[in-house]
Amino acid sequence: MADAVHSDVVIIGASAAGLAVAACLQREGVPSVKILEKADRIAVSWRSHYDRLHLHTARQHSALPGLPMPADYPKYPSRDQVVSYLENYASHFGLKPEFGQEVISVEQQNGHWLTRTRDKAFQSSKIVFATGYNRVPNMPEWPNRDHFGGEILHSSSYKNGQSFKGKKVLVIGFGNSGGEIAIDLHEHGAEPSIAVRSAVNIIPRDILGLPILSVGIFLSKFSSTTSDRLSAPLLNFIIGDLTRYGLRKLPYGPITQIRREHRVPLLDIGTVALIKKGAIKVRPGIRQFLPDGVEFDDHTREIFDAVVCATGYSPDLKPFFANSGGVLDRAGAPVKSGVESERPGLYFCGYYISPNGMLREIGIEAQHISQDIRSKLG
Repeated sequence: MADAVHSDVVIIGASAAGLAVAACLQREGVPSVKILEKADRIAVSWRSHYDRLHLHTARQHSALPGLPMPADYPKYPSRDQVVSYLENYASHFGLKPEFGQEVISVEQQNGHWLTRTRDKAFQSSKIVFATGYNRVPNMPEWPNRDHFGGEILHSSSYKNGQSFKGKKVLVIGFGNSGGEIAIDLHEHGAEPSIAVRSAVNIIPRDILGLPILSVGIFLSKFSSTTSDRLSAPLLNFIIGDLTRYGLRKLPYGPITQIRREHRVPLLDIGTVALIKKGAIKVRPGIRQFLPDGVEFDDHTREIFDAVVCATGYSPDLKPFFANSGGVLDRAGAPVKSGVESERPGLYFCGYYISPNGMLREIGIEAQHISQDIRSKLG
């Protein structure tokens, strides 16, 4: 295409995955790389998370290739420290994303990839999607949701619990965001409850001072079943029986859950202790909303002032493709991440839910992708 900007590689997204791929391509000697970012700065997804957020994986396992996290960072860096690290990472490698470039379509033409934004077109031999697994918030529909008179917000819009002081707040969802938001609400003087629809797994962030990620890396050499069998006695000892508090345990362990469901169990940073104290109450799933609260699946009713939906996200990459050609699943998530897809020249980085930490997995995938691209560019 005559009016297109030409490069060897186009990377879509300028957060951890996009920056890591760009840095690794630079180290591999790939000369021409364009990073496209729809926002006006890097790491927008990290900047928009709630204030209390810290990495749930330890600093030493969370650095991207080529630049360690600062030694004076705590074991579990804060949201703002991660943003600062990503800014320093881009500066260290001289990465200069093109901001304000919202990609609206990609298509393969004559052996090349044509990427269109609102006002430009880019042609490349290879293209890497690095828009993140948390691109689109999932907001389920519940009967009579619009009849609820209080505030309903997705966790992507939650910043802190200051405005909820003295209020009864229902958090829907028992993932890491839901667990930490419930803690934050409690710390700000709210009365939090968590609606938990399904059976769960819970793992501690640390075991005897050792980050759980270090244990997970060791266990990754075994099958899911073996890993879960080896870790079960210790997890049972640390977490205990939570059925008396309204939580049901999955019939399989956390490693099997991650690999089967592509969903990370709750990494406990204090939620369980507050549940045991009664400071956070566990409730069943939602049957319907009421004008002043909710009715749960067990038909009990309760009044709430506000609801926070920690109901996760979707990568939802279908809008980019007129025809994804089998590289995406029904939910719009890549079938493969970290390797070349079924369509030559098309890669995805950062879409594999890893039991060993997302930033660590992103670094591994970025290196694999850059090496593969280098070998195929010649």
